[in-house]
Amino acid sequence: MSRVRRTIGVLAGLSIIGLAVGFGSAQTGGFYELPNEVGSWMAPSGNVGRYPSRPVRVEILGVGRFEVDPAGIEQHRPDVFRPGHLSIFDLIAHLGSTGEIELVSHYDESMETFVIDSIDGETGWWYQARYGGGWFERNATRMDLYPVKDGMTVSLWVEQASRLERIYASFAAEVARLEANGGEIVIPDVEIEGARGRLRFENVRVTSHNVRSDLWQPGTITALDILLSLGEQGMLAKIGLQWYGSIGSASPVDDYFIELVETEGFRAEAAGGCGFVYEVGDTSFYGFDGAHIHIPTDARVILSPEYALWFWLCL
Repeated sequence: MSRVRRTIGVLAGLSIIGLAVGFGSAQTGGFYELPNEVGSWMAPSGNVGRYPSRPVRVEILGVGRFEVDPAGIEQHRPDVFRPGHLSIFDLIAHLGSTGEIELVSHYDESMETFVIDSIDGETGWWYQARYGGGWFERNATRMDLYPVKDGMTVSLWVEQASRLERIYASFAAEVARLEANGGEIVIPDVEIEGARGRLRFENVRVTSHNVRSDLWQPGTITALDILLSLGEQGMLAKIGLQWYGSIGSASPVDDYFIELVETEGFRAEAAGGCGFVYEVGDTSFYGFDGAHIHIPTDARVILSPEYALWFWLCL
């Protein structure tokens, strides 16, 4: 993958972790090194994310603009989300249940996600979202796994058929990969790039570490679990996590960020406007075409992605 392409993409939209390490206007909740003093790669459980409590703005192009109050909304993925937390799909389904839109949807087993069949008789819908202090970005992420936070805005439109087909094909490929590996997540390619070196791992088996037991049901696997699994397997010697409650104008954040990766011959630690950003997904959506979005690693559920990449950025 071209470093020039990535750099241009990132500079076109500054990463949230860049704001964290670069400008210092952040509310933090402690820095944690793993493994801890007893050799465990389990992250601390004292930090808790806030529940969505304020109306979320949802615009469905050509249909209308809505304010969706998260209070009392039905969860459609209680197998993944803890009570009180919601996905973007929950917001859209709520608009359908109240009759504000005419929604037809179903859960597709072959892709393991809810799919919007039509809104007000129109087909082909996809979405973008932004958290408070952020911006809209292309994504190829399941709508029913995208966490809702206060200050979020969601936009839906009729996507080009070819792109929507590619997104759905990538979901089906993940399910097929998961089944081929007996239900275990095995990522073919994982890379970590620091300022002075690169690590690459193949066929990485990933297990849950229940880092965000406040947000996710037990056993849910996130992008952060990729690095924790590498540590448990002896591929990494140390990882540093920093909890951020807010970053600049972005609030709430309520997530852990990777600020240190260390192993023999490799060390990269966030400082002075430099730090890690990441992407994970299908190789057909590299970078800002859909794999790099501003969901922190501990809040990004993975099913069985084709690759994961952490790379170094200085602002």
